[in-house]
Amino acid sequence: MVFNIQRYSTHDGEGIRTMIFYKGCPLRCQWCSNPESQSSEPSILFDARICKGFGDCILAAPKAITLNSNGVHINRPAISHPLRLKDVCLSRALTVAGENKRVEDILQEIEKDLPFYQQSKGGVTLSGGEPLSQGPDLTHLLEELRMRNIHVSVETSLHVHWKKVARCLGLVSTYLVDLKHINREKFRLFTQGNIDLVLTNLRKLVEHRENIILRIPVVPDFNHSMQEMEKIINFAASLQHIREIHFIPYHTLGIEKYNMLGMNYSFGSKKSVDPSELTPYVNYALTKGLITKIGG
Repeated sequence: MVFNIQRYSTHDGEGIRTMIFYKGCPLRCQWCSNPESQSSEPSILFDARICKGFGDCILAAPKAITLNSNGVHINRPAISHPLRLKDVCLSRALTVAGENKRVEDILQEIEKDLPFYQQSKGGVTLSGGEPLSQGPDLTHLLEELRMRNIHVSVETSLHVHWKKVARCLGLVSTYLVDLKHINREKFRLFTQGNIDLVLTNLRKLVEHRENIILRIPVVPDFNHSMQEMEKIINFAASLQHIREIHFIPYHTLGIEKYNMLGMNYSFGSKKSVDPSELTPYVNYALTKGLITKIGG
């Protein structure tokens, strides 16, 4: 299930790229900036600030959406067919994130950008959510892109069963792997995940000599200290064939989405990390022979 296709992107890979954002993620990172990507089902977003009170959403789902003195109230669990609400709101205060798209439809969007790929050495980046958690259509798309000689990057946490990764071997140009931490307890506490699964998959990818760029989200109270970052960088440098590492500063740009989704942002009121704070980490990574970059 796809929740966004972003054309003419200059991030998350070389050159001009088409970003395909998939829904569904096995992790629950406390700082997640794309909360609409977590569920594998369509998500309802409601922005009360731009609601005009036309009432079309109420007519479309009268048992789940009501109007009271405080404005529109949405009982999300009571919405059995969220895609029926996709285009009912004229003011776009209520939107639906996520729809099933055929591989042919995705390719049609991608092919609009082919001239930009050729000029900029760009391509397609699959993101999410966790793109590797998708079904057989993902492999089909990768095969079609390989036939068209289009560069493909995949942003992944690698928190999936190895067979989900193995089916993509030879079809992905670059894996952009989020290496959030290497400490088992801290990873579990902040993401509800199993770091052993991630590290095992990462080592297997290295063994297959796949092209990998490691990306470290630098997050306050999680890994934003020299002591913790040195351990992560040391581990990265120990992996054969890994040559490049990116440091991604934590930001708060996605917080408003939690309100729109009716979700609680549990990470508190921590400030964004300024890129200048990452200089010591970059310098240390350079001493380990790694190519470095700040940002995606």
